Amino acid sequence: MPTRVMPRQERIDGFLSSGRSAAQAGDWAAASLAWIEAAKLGSVEGANLVSRVAAPQLKRSADAGDVEAQAALAGIVMDYYDESALPRAVQYATQAAASGNAHAQRTLGFMYERGLGVEQNLQRAVELWRQASHGGDGYAAFNLAGLHIRGDVPLANEDECLQLLTVAARRGVLEAGAVLGDRLGAVDRDEEALTWILWAAERGYVDAMFAAGCWYRDGIGTLRNEVQAMRWYFTMLDHGSGDGVHEAIQLAKAGMTDEQIREAARLAGREADGEVTIQTLDALRHP
Repeated sequence: MPTRVMPRQERIDGFLSSGRSAAQAGDWAAASLAWIEAAKLGSVEGANLVSRVAAPQLKRSADAGDVEAQAALAGIVMDYYDESALPRAVQYATQAAASGNAHAQRTLGFMYERGLGVEQNLQRAVELWRQASHGGDGYAAFNLAGLHIRGDVPLANEDECLQLLTVAARRGVLEAGAVLGDRLGAVDRDEEALTWILWAAERGYVDAMFAAGCWYRDGIGTLRNEVQAMRWYFTMLDHGSGDGVHEAIQLAKAGMTDEQIREAARLAGREADGEVTIQTLDALRHP
């Protein structure tokens, strides 16, 4: 049975709730991380909770030497405050990174990569991201792969890039799974590539949903399957993207039956959109 893809708002609500539970337990670092995830999905409430509720609580603990609080606050100050606050972000990140905190090492590495509050130094960024990756931080591994992909700091070879993307994806970085699928596809490892694309799509990464739809439509890495293709195009709507609508209509016009369209819509949990698509087709056939 196909994996149910949690709609974006449901994911946001889950992160907000998780953050509140952590805050009630006094774990402001965990609360801030949960609210940041909600903010990444477009939640204004999540962003406000991070900057207005979590940050003041974290500052008290960070100034008292709490490493987890320092690491969390460094990222918040960097992302949510203006440039005048960057020296504080560097201070907190440096202190926590020196204590071996992988989150802080990743944040400090980002500052060195971009020249935020420090002089830009890509080699220092690489050093910090390698430390963070070895410490279990998936985003640091993804960042290292990104430097290679952009040509900024090449790795030993493409295999090392694929290994870093795999590490990042297995640690929960959804974009890493999608990029890994794309890189594997480029070297004709299509079945493996589709596995990672679906992994990211099933966890809510919209670009991977679009890719999954196109791969099923074109029969890349699998047999051609119009129902699964349309299912992923429809699923994108639950995540605020209508970029698959044109492809869904084109698939339907190419000869899908009403039953196939309804099945795709059912799999996506978008039954009403299936009926609208059928009605649109009828109108096109009988103007």
